[in-house]
Amino acid sequence: MVFFDKLKAGLKKTSDAISNQVNSVFSVFVKVDEELFENLEEALIMADIGVETSTYIIENLRERVKSKHITDGNEVKAELKRVISDILSEQDSSMKLETTPSVILVIGVNGVGKTTSIGKIASRYKSMGKKVLLAAADTFRAAAIDQLDIWAERSGCDIIKHQENSDPASVVFDACAAAKARGTDVLICDTAGRLHNKKNLMAELEKINRVIGRELPGASRETLLVLDATTGQNAVSQAKLFSEAADITGIVLTKLDGTAKGGIVIAISKEQSLPVKFIGVGEGVDDLQEFNAEDFARALFDD
Repeated sequence: MVFFDKLKAGLKKTSDAISNQVNSVFSVFVKVDEELFENLEEALIMADIGVETSTYIIENLRERVKSKHITDGNEVKAELKRVISDILSEQDSSMKLETTPSVILVIGVNGVGKTTSIGKIASRYKSMGKKVLLAAADTFRAAAIDQLDIWAERSGCDIIKHQENSDPASVVFDACAAAKARGTDVLICDTAGRLHNKKNLMAELEKINRVIGRELPGASRETLLVLDATTGQNAVSQAKLFSEAADITGIVLTKLDGTAKGGIVIAISKEQSLPVKFIGVGEGVDDLQEFNAEDFARALFDD
């Protein structure tokens, strides 16, 4: 329950943005008619849910209101919450780490909180009694290696690292060998966050994936894309671009507590068919938690 309170507090800006937009529509419209739906759609778009997803939500809502013969505004509002909750529940947000070792590959542009997220995920699994190994395969920036090193020390995890500008795939190769030798449960690999040259990124990730496939055949694998919630619709575009370059299994959404644009969670789930697996609602090591669709929808609309 403690995390639900934290989630609710962390989503306050988003919740206020969506609630204010939606409530202002219901305060003006007494009758459930086409104009109400049009204004609701506009309110959702304004709340960063995006045009495509907002249109889908309203079409769905319209059908439900009609089939259930709803004439009361409060019931329409309750139905709207259900439509959004259903969208978020469509994707399976559980982590699939069934083998020893399992591999988590983490991708995303610089500045979104990628390394910090890796540190927090490592701490999370470590606190569950798992043996975690980190691979500093973002060799593009010395700062990324140093930062991951600090997190490894802080969370009590081992780390495999090479010099700056060395081949990321060779770091992953060494990490796979170490994971096998040390009886590691979870191997978490950081990668370079370059999107401006998608070709390079794709080639690099393909090489890394080949190494993992060869060295740890049959290992459970998650490829997580880290996105910064404060960038709003730009995060949705990044999800689209990275999906074209890599086989993403889930999203880590950071900095939700600092933005009113948390509605993008709904857009990412709907438009990219990608489950959100972790959300960050604060600076603390425990403030990155596994995503729960029901809790998220409840925190978003909790009056």
